[in-house]
Amino acid sequence: MAMQNTLKHPSQAVTTFVFCALAALCLLPVISSPIALILGLSLASMGLVPKHINTTAIAKKLLAYSIIGLGFGINVNAAIEASQQSISLVVGSIIFTLLLGFGLTRWLNLDKKTGHLIAAGTSICGGSAIAAVAPAINARDDQTSVALATIFLLNSAALFVFPAIGHALDMSQHDFGLWSAIAIHDTSSVVGAASAYGDEALKTATTVKLARALWIVPIALLSAVLFKSDNRKISIPYFIIFYCLAIAIAEWLPAGEAVFSTLFDISKRTLVLCLFLIGSGITVNKLRAAGHKPLLLGVLLWIAIGGGSLAVILL
Repeated sequence: MAMQNTLKHPSQAVTTFVFCALAALCLLPVISSPIALILGLSLASMGLVPKHINTTAIAKKLLAYSIIGLGFGINVNAAIEASQQSISLVVGSIIFTLLLGFGLTRWLNLDKKTGHLIAAGTSICGGSAIAAVAPAINARDDQTSVALATIFLLNSAALFVFPAIGHALDMSQHDFGLWSAIAIHDTSSVVGAASAYGDEALKTATTVKLARALWIVPIALLSAVLFKSDNRKISIPYFIIFYCLAIAIAEWLPAGEAVFSTLFDISKRTLVLCLFLIGSGITVNKLRAAGHKPLLLGVLLWIAIGGGSLAVILL
């Protein structure tokens, strides 16, 4: 009986060891963002998250630091050049997606913050946008997890669906790169789909996606304004200020490119760790409680931005 109880309820030391080992594993390239989120969800569902570790507090701080570090990987000149070439499509798609997301969220009677996070992730750059907007609107872990899970599921599908559609329509390298940068959420999936299509597609997709990433700043600030409570002042998330500062430093000090590149890579890995921590704060039962509406919203937004941008590019 004692052995059965031990198996059912692992000791705190064992639980802590397993949790910390998987957290450290998330810092290695072998673990992708979706897998990290799934690992966290799995531990939470099995009751293997140490109660003495405040995953929520750690995740929020680490998210902020990760976003700041990502700023060192933004090349301002490349982003501006890409923006000038496709400014109308980039801006139009972002505004269209956010407005459509607002309308569909109300139509589906979905939680407002969850809907806004999904719309922000769809309109800009997936998980990075959600990570930046979530603390700006004081989103709960379960709201953030649902949004991330929705985006990552669609990201995985994009890696296979987009190249197939591109070849079926005989799209040019440039057109496919532009389309994938507009309609695929995360940068990693954009790079994956575009690289499978060709080198020119990859170059176009990377620069245009870079331009979209700059919109994290105004969208996060706008989100903070829209979701402010009536009894407190609007506060600008400090990490957004330092994110802009990181971009400026990388631009002003080109001699430090090697250091900035390292900081950027570290930030990408810590962002994966953040997703593991966020996932560990939510169980499968809580995700089920959210229902099918978040995924439906994500799919509808994806179809709208994917189909709309494709029509504009081809016509």
